[in-house]
Parts: sequence; C-alpha cells; structure tokens
Amino acid sequence: MSEFIGTKLTMNLGERSYDIIVKRGSLENLYQFARLDRRVAVVTDSGVPAQYAQMVADQCKDATIITVPQGEASKSFKILETVLRQMLDFGMGRGDLVVAVGGGVVGDLAGFAASIYMRGIDFINCPTTTLSMIDSSIGGKTAVDLGDTKNIVGAFWQPKLVIVDPDTLSTLPRRHFINGLAEAVKAGLLADPELFSIFEKEDVDDRIGDIICRSLRFKKSIVEQDETEQGMRKALNFGHTIGHGIEAVKGIKGRRTTGLFHGECVALGMLPMIESKALQKRVRGVYRRLGLPTRTAYDKEKVLAEMLHDKKAQSGQITIIKVPGLGCWRAETIPVEGLRPLLGMED
Repeated sequence: MSEFIGTKLTMNLGERSYDIIVKRGSLENLYQFARLDRRVAVVTDSGVPAQYAQMVADQCKDATIITVPQGEASKSFKILETVLRQMLDFGMGRGDLVVAVGGGVVGDLAGFAASIYMRGIDFINCPTTTLSMIDSSIGGKTAVDLGDTKNIVGAFWQPKLVIVDPDTLSTLPRRHFINGLAEAVKAGLLADPELFSIFEKEDVDDRIGDIICRSLRFKKSIVEQDETEQGMRKALNFGHTIGHGIEAVKGIKGRRTTGLFHGECVALGMLPMIESKALQKRVRGVYRRLGLPTRTAYDKEKVLAEMLHDKKAQSGQITIIKVPGLGCWRAETIPVEGLRPLLGMED
C-alpha cells in the first residue's frame, strides 16, 4: 500500500459536529484526538486482534475491555445486556466513554449500548474493517437485531469522534477486505464516477486511502442533509433491499459458517437496480476484478419473504433506489409485489 498521509473530515449536524480522522497509526495515537482521562469501556469482539483494543486501553486512565463473540449473532439483546452489565459493574457514569474497536457489528452494538446507558453517554468509533471504515462507522445508526430481522431495534446516536486507521487492515483476511469494498463501489455508482474509475482501472491496495476518504465524503454529505433518513439518506439503501433478503437466506450469521458476507450480498443486490445494461456490464467487470460475486443461486421465494419483513416496507409499499446511469440515482416507491421482477420472478 502506498503511504497515506492522513485526512480530517468534519461531520456537521446543525449545532453538533465531530471529526473523522483517516490516518495511518491513528489508533495508537487516539489520546491526541480524544479525552481519555475518565472511565472508558473498550468494546471489541473475539475476531478482532486483541492488540487493537489493548492499544486503546493502554492510553486510558481507567479502562476495561469488553469482548463479545465474533459475528452478527452478537447484535442481540442477550449480548447487549452483558455489555451494559459490564459497564455498570465498572462503575461507569454519565461523563464516561464507550470506544468501539472492530467491525460493523461491534460499532452497532457498542454505539447502541452508549445511546441507552444512563440515557446516553459519549461514544467513539474505531473501525478495523474495510466495511466499517467505508460505511457503518459514520452516520450514527446503531442497532441490534430482533430474531432474524436486522437492525430493527436501535437509535441514531452520533459518535463524538471516528478514528480510521488503515494499518488495522493489514490483519484482515483478503475476502473480508474485498467484502467491504462493495460499499465503496456503491458510493461510486451513486455519486462519484472517479471513485468507480479507481475500481475499473487501478490497484485498490495502492489507492485504499483514497477509496476510504472518497466513500466517507460521499456518506458524510448525505448524512449532513438527512441525518435520520427522512429522504435523501435512503440513497444509502441502494443494493440493500435485495441484499438483506439474500443475506437472511444465504448470509454467514449465527451458527451458519458458510455463505455470503454482507458486502457480497449488497453487491448482488445492486445489480438488478442498475437500469443501464452497459453500466451493469461494467459493474460485473469490477466485481470480477475485485473478487466479488456476480451471481448466486438462492430460493427466490424465501428471499422475497425476507424482503417483505424489511423495515423499509410499509403498507404494502417499499422504496427502492434505482441507478439509471453512473453517478445518479432516484428513489422509487413500488408495491412490494413489484420486487418479483427485480428478483427475476414472474410478475
């Protein structure tokens, strides 16, 4: 990977704002950006190299490390309760801090715990996967799952700071690294042809710093205009309606150890939403270049049934995001039955 100097972005949300630091080595220098002279609960999972959470804890005056099991199954009420109990046992008060060190599951879980503990305490997100760096680490969406329904219980709780340290990607398995890039391809398709061009023509390892920054700039601009997803932020659901359906049926989750990762499912979910056949062909080419799936066999009726449980489906209608051409999109509200042809099912 080429040397990446560092970038500071600022999320502006009315009277509130927070910095997003993208810089190599920033995790071991968290103390330069955050106030750590208080009780700090460092939340991580068993799949994250233990040295990352320890690196944060070592910079704090008084810290405890809370480690949850790896995987989507940790986004549950049971695990949430264990996190909250450990925070309480540690004696945390309103002025204290939760730091998430890990991927999207850790960020969602730790952020939600911070949002409800004592009606809300400070939260810092330190994503360690491409998926969380590019997408879930900013924007303030925190949640746990209820049964098989993803992210249905949660809160908008913005972090006080986001630290993106690309050095942590060095320990990430290759498939996980590529999985996260699907969300950056999404950003390129929706609003950044130059970013899409990087995926078509350049070395993603060399350009990972730029890919992360361009993706975050795009998401930041959307969230600043529509923090709680009343309108424009729905664009970020591009690929997720079908993607979440595929993930529910074929995703790696719970006891299921084989199948597709979230980004892979989103990648598949984007293809039917691209209206230009020429652009669809280019996107398939990008997927092949990266190692993302271009197709998968699945039970379409089961996927459709999962899509009908989607929290975006209301009163028999669902809003989907279509991409007519590179760098543009539109929201379209259709009857849920209109999902059938998008899945290649009969009308």
